[in-house]
Amino acid sequence: MTAKSRVPANDVDAARELKTSFDTLRAELAKVIVGQETIIEQLLIALLARGHCLLVGVPGLAKTLLIKTLAEVLDLTFNRIQFTPDLMPSDITGTEIIEEQGGRGEKSFRFVRGPIFANIVLADEINRTPPKTQAALLEAMQEHRVTAAGQTYTLAEPFFVLATQNPIEQEGTYPLPEAQLDRFMFNLWLDYPRADEELRIVKTTTSLFAPALRHVLTGEEIIEFQNLIRRVPVADDVIAYAVQLARRTRPREEQSPQFIKNWLSWGAGPRASQYLVLGAKTRAILDGRHTPDIDDIRAVAAPTLRHRIVTNFNAEADGVTAIEIVARLVRETTP
Repeated sequence: MTAKSRVPANDVDAARELKTSFDTLRAELAKVIVGQETIIEQLLIALLARGHCLLVGVPGLAKTLLIKTLAEVLDLTFNRIQFTPDLMPSDITGTEIIEEQGGRGEKSFRFVRGPIFANIVLADEINRTPPKTQAALLEAMQEHRVTAAGQTYTLAEPFFVLATQNPIEQEGTYPLPEAQLDRFMFNLWLDYPRADEELRIVKTTTSLFAPALRHVLTGEEIIEFQNLIRRVPVADDVIAYAVQLARRTRPREEQSPQFIKNWLSWGAGPRASQYLVLGAKTRAILDGRHTPDIDDIRAVAAPTLRHRIVTNFNAEADGVTAIEIVARLVRETTP
């Protein structure tokens, strides 16, 4: 632990400090963001678990404001990339330019870093750009580095990608392939605010109200808390339940229920089991507990699994969605 860090060296004390910081963080975000408590918690779970999020919601639900405010209270650098059909991979990762050296007529290449070089990156409307450009995020999300002109550049930690999609407009979009969807730890759905929440939103956003936000955590402290999450112990039966839940989404598995075989073409891979456990560990610590239980696995099952299963024609004909299938699977899967 360095002199700048407030994270205690003892894991028990560090877990207590993380819980306190989480409560303070929620209070700071509430100064700007009305409601969306579950979404905020799941975003922080993904960040602490070193995952990334795909956020789905109609326009006007303050997705950009939420992420920008989160970066501010965490004292992290933030960049927003607006994905468009003409966006090129170099517009994300960066490009090399030719510049003159010392006025002697000699020229050399210099790499200009793109917007991917930030702690928190908002990939806005990621399905509006072709697959070639979408794939520019793959190496960054998985390896936390980018390669340009034969050189590899390591991204600053912590590194968190949050991509957004509009569920309404599908014309002129490029759906993310399953391989890229699997890179996202959570798929979060933003819903409309309640009536009382919308009333508060209109009151605050149509006045001169400008809340003062304070930094809650530094990047260095977040990294220490991310390492703490990896050290959280998990009982074997909790891990077994996570693996069982992921395997039961696969229609070719003997243990899968009949409705899975009827409605799904493909199920979740091993990365789903890993994220179920990591999400459960993080949720337990944020709730003030030192180890997760099966209820924590169930709580993170929906955002972890719903973008990792592929429904077939039978599900569409029966009017069944991936969210409903995951909810039924969780209800019917016993430890």
